[in-house]
Amino acid sequence: MADWIPKPNLAVDLKRLTLTPEEGFVLSRLDGYTSASQLTAVTGFPPERIQTILTRLVAQGALLPNAVAPNTPSRAAPPPVQQASEPAPDEMPALEAMPEEVEASASEPDESEPVEDEHPDALGNYRKLFETQLHPLPEDERKARARGAEDPELSAFCFDPVPAVIKSVMENPRTGLAHARLIVRHHHNPVGLEAVCSRAAFASDGGVRRWLVRNPQLPGGLFRRLWSGRRLMELHKTSIDRDIPEQTRRTARELLRHRFTSGPAEEKVELILNTEGRSLASLTGMAVDGKTASLLCGRTYRSPMLIQNIARWSAAPPALIAHLLKQEAVRRQPQLRMLLQRHPNAPADARRGEH
Repeated sequence: MADWIPKPNLAVDLKRLTLTPEEGFVLSRLDGYTSASQLTAVTGFPPERIQTILTRLVAQGALLPNAVAPNTPSRAAPPPVQQASEPAPDEMPALEAMPEEVEASASEPDESEPVEDEHPDALGNYRKLFETQLHPLPEDERKARARGAEDPELSAFCFDPVPAVIKSVMENPRTGLAHARLIVRHHHNPVGLEAVCSRAAFASDGGVRRWLVRNPQLPGGLFRRLWSGRRLMELHKTSIDRDIPEQTRRTARELLRHRFTSGPAEEKVELILNTEGRSLASLTGMAVDGKTASLLCGRTYRSPMLIQNIARWSAAPPALIAHLLKQEAVRRQPQLRMLLQRHPNAPADARRGEH
């Protein structure tokens, strides 16, 4: 059964719900992209507890109902293991993910999946209303009307290019997540974007963040402030998303490298394994701490692609290189063994074995 991606119900006032601290914590980690199986790594709760919490959140209306029930184990079955044959000397090993790493990568949310927003027709109507009726008004009058406007006029004001009008929209008690998403998607002034993100509830919304990083006027300082506490995996996805402006991707790469030096060992392992080592290309020269090395050495490796990428990582710990040399996948494929033996951190006896 396909993995379930829980999505918060934005139409429900969470203040009126009776949530336990655990339920509130799990709900705070949902961004519309994280799947149910990933919540175990994100929250530290066991899968059974996650299922119970999601079931209660759905029952209370905090989550949107889904075709895949949360109280049903929803882990994709890994493909059957096929016996690999010994490769010819001049061939590279087939880069085929084996069950352990397939399970990790298959559970990644699809960043290309659109966040539920206004229908295109509604967006066109709001824009038309602003351009034909509101934009011709003096700026001071727009500011005053925006503070007390109701929809559809309130949504139309979200297209205003003047930051002062956007600040007035944010002062309107009727302004909600849908309006915040409209602003960060269509408003192109850093001052207005800062006004939206001054509200913690808006800044933490998955839809707001999705459109915010695609806005070419997103200030680097605002990105660092909002994303400095995000998981390494999310920073990596942001840094490689081609729908995001290069300036923001560059900032994400810088923040990823900074966070990698001080981030939790579990997040570093998650990043390396879930990307099959592809993320290591942007972490050149970044060493790992002892706990991270220990966690990496505590796993069985079956993916040739993951092993190759680690073998090409100059900062791979000596203990990890030694551990990989003992793996069955390496013993079966001479090319992998040769890559590891040539690593500068390979054990001396392994290098002698190469000759």
